[in-house]
Amino acid sequence: MAPAFALSAPVLLTRSPALCRQRSVSNVPLMVASTAPKAVEVSTLTEPTFGRVVTAMVTPFKRAGDEVDYDVAEQLAAHLVANGSDALVIAGTTGESPTLTWSEQYELFRVVKAAVGSKAKVIAGAGSNCTREAIEATKRAKSLDLDGTLHVVPYYNKPPQEGMYAHFTAIAGAEPDLPIMLYNIPSRTGVNMAPEIVTRLAKVDNIVAIKHASADTDALVEIRKNTPAQFHIYAGDDGLTLPFLSLGATGVVSVASHFVGNDIQRMVKCYANGNAAEAQNIHMRYSKLFSDLFCMTNPIPTKTALRLLGWSVGPPRLPLVDAPPEIEAKIAALLTDLELM
Repeated sequence: MAPAFALSAPVLLTRSPALCRQRSVSNVPLMVASTAPKAVEVSTLTEPTFGRVVTAMVTPFKRAGDEVDYDVAEQLAAHLVANGSDALVIAGTTGESPTLTWSEQYELFRVVKAAVGSKAKVIAGAGSNCTREAIEATKRAKSLDLDGTLHVVPYYNKPPQEGMYAHFTAIAGAEPDLPIMLYNIPSRTGVNMAPEIVTRLAKVDNIVAIKHASADTDALVEIRKNTPAQFHIYAGDDGLTLPFLSLGATGVVSVASHFVGNDIQRMVKCYANGNAAEAQNIHMRYSKLFSDLFCMTNPIPTKTALRLLGWSVGPPRLPLVDAPPEIEAKIAALLTDLELM
């Protein structure tokens, strides 16, 4: 569960109050003042390159996971963009990148970009623990006219902090006109990128954002205090979105936006507009969805939920396996309770 934070005046750009239609959540006590804080307009903040809500899209498979279903990928991408997503990460962790070949990834980049066009940004999951591979994938993303790349901290070989800095600056220098989002997720990589390294990397022109997939708010604060307004921080966990916004984050790289993208977008915009109470109502309504989508390794529960809703996304690819019947029943009950099914 995400830690509780006081929701102070927001630091994001203000938005139209019309975006914040009221929706009450019964029996949920609010931990904010009865009068929402006045929006703080920060003129130095720039509009984020990748928007506020970035969906980490699943990769649909056929049959037993032996083939990527590019047709369904196109349909799902279009659906997500029509329902709250400002950008899509293709072949990230949620997209099962460890079991995709590079050729499969490149074809996914191509078909999703063609399906989405200029309606949303398409970000290539181009990260690797091999710097040369990451550079090659970045060059391919640029050749396909994608809008940016996501690069995870190198996993398994666990480089020292200076190795991380050299890794990311080499990638950034290979395609200096292509925006990069860093991705720090210690639970998967086995190593944490220090805030000091993030601060140094934020000085590189095309390193424009970080996905902070950790509940370490001390690190988040250090990054926010020491990086320019043009460097944007995204929560890497839906349950941390609202707390992170209160500490200067821009938005979220979301999984739950597969199902409630419009409401997540509304939550972010309501908070930015100063309506913290309504933003909290939305968070409370979907807090169980945020947690239950990670009751097993991501994206097992997400693919289960999508199939229950009629999406032919197929199973995860080995070594991931389908959710057992009791988990499927739990997810079905949750979707029903939220009136999503």
